[in-house]
Amino acid sequence: MAYAVIGILFGAIAGFFAARFFAQKKALDVQKIVEDAQRKAKQIEDDAAKKEQDIMLRAKDKAIKILEEARIEEKRTNEDLKKQQSELSARENEFGKKLLEIDDQRKAVEVKNSQAEETRKQAEEIKKQAEALKLDEAKKLEEVSKLSQGEALERIMKVVEENSQDAIMSRFRKLEQQEADEIERKAKNIIGVAIQRLASSTVSETTTTHVELPNDEMKGRIIGREGRNIKALEWYTGCELIVDDTPGMITISGFSPIRRQVARRALEKLITDGRIHPGRIEETIDEAKKELAVDIKKAGEDALYELGISMAGIDPKLIQILGRLKYRTSYGQNALLHSLEVAQLSALMGAELKADVMVCKKGGLFHDIGKAVDHDMQGGHPELGYQIMKKFGFPEEICYQSIGHHEDKPKTLEAVIVKAADAISGARPGARKDSLELYVKRLEELEAAASGFDGVDKVYAIQAGREIRVFVNPKAMDDLAATRLARDIANKIEATLKYPGEIRVTLIRETRIVEYAR
Repeated sequence: MAYAVIGILFGAIAGFFAARFFAQKKALDVQKIVEDAQRKAKQIEDDAAKKEQDIMLRAKDKAIKILEEARIEEKRTNEDLKKQQSELSARENEFGKKLLEIDDQRKAVEVKNSQAEETRKQAEEIKKQAEALKLDEAKKLEEVSKLSQGEALERIMKVVEENSQDAIMSRFRKLEQQEADEIERKAKNIIGVAIQRLASSTVSETTTTHVELPNDEMKGRIIGREGRNIKALEWYTGCELIVDDTPGMITISGFSPIRRQVARRALEKLITDGRIHPGRIEETIDEAKKELAVDIKKAGEDALYELGISMAGIDPKLIQILGRLKYRTSYGQNALLHSLEVAQLSALMGAELKADVMVCKKGGLFHDIGKAVDHDMQGGHPELGYQIMKKFGFPEEICYQSIGHHEDKPKTLEAVIVKAADAISGARPGARKDSLELYVKRLEELEAAASGFDGVDKVYAIQAGREIRVFVNPKAMDDLAATRLARDIANKIEATLKYPGEIRVTLIRETRIVEYAR
């Protein structure tokens, strides 16, 4: 027990001294840390003082440099100001000299103006004196000649006209002939170049279509029992089917090319199929109409492609209407081929004459678009064509071509070109055909138009109506009157008759003097 107490006491004393030792050691460590911190703080303070001193030195140097640059800039500015002041002083001196020169010139001009005014007054006075002398001279001449000035002038002009009538007439005819020759040469050159560059075929359309048969037995099947098959075909197509003694062929007759095409296509399908009865006939005709509609649209697209016209801005309905011209004829000429030819000719001549080529091309292609619908709508094809193009958004200069190519004097250059191209296309040999009655009637009207003038003895229409020769009484008129008469006859033909191309008027005034030597 005593040992335990002694152990505890020794442990407590040892712990006390150990704790005191560690506390002193810790205090020494803390003091060392504080001393290190104070030493670092002092070092930082010294470094800061050194940096502050360096910054102050650099700032002073920079300030000194800025002041030095400012003094240099001030010195340069002062030198520039002095230079400008000297230049301004020199300019002021020059300006003063110029003012003095201008003032001297103004004074000189005033002196010249005063002299010119005096000269003008003197000239007016001299002019008045000259007019007075002229009047006095005219009065004296009138007293001597017993004629007024107007009567004397009229007599002189009459004498000069009588003496120079032949020379004036000869000169007039020479100038007129030269002008006509030059115009004709240029026109022939333009038209010749256009026609030479355009090579198109000429095919005359007829009002009949022929369908070949594999054998004569097929004729009976097409006619049907009691003719019911052929009656159904004629009823649904609106055409007449002619079955005659011609072997292996049936003729489809009708004035509508579209109906004839429907009938031909339907008949060929029926012959190939072999089933021919009224029900099948109606179905086949419906199929033929649909195929023909596709063919018509393709014809319109092909026409635009051939001319290089974009289809982007053209309504598909208008393309469909254009394709209908493929099955429309005018005096035996295919309307679509005619329109293509007019468009190509118009474009070629428009390029030569510096006109709007696209207006000429589109105007030529659509100038007869009214013929595609003139069987279904009232009105002439020029007005119908104008309305159609307006409806589909064409500009006025293109729409006008439909009307302009039928006017005597078109309003625009492009319309004149389209009118000329239309006449060229329609007047080419073989392009169109007239019946004998219409041909004879046109020649009679042509001769009658020239026979109605005074002084005309005989009139002959020659060269298929392309030229008219007029013989006049040489005693009833002179050369000048004959020239006027030829022009009046040409104007009357233009105003009253319709004809393709142009008609040449040749007036002949011939004097024959016959004497006999015996």
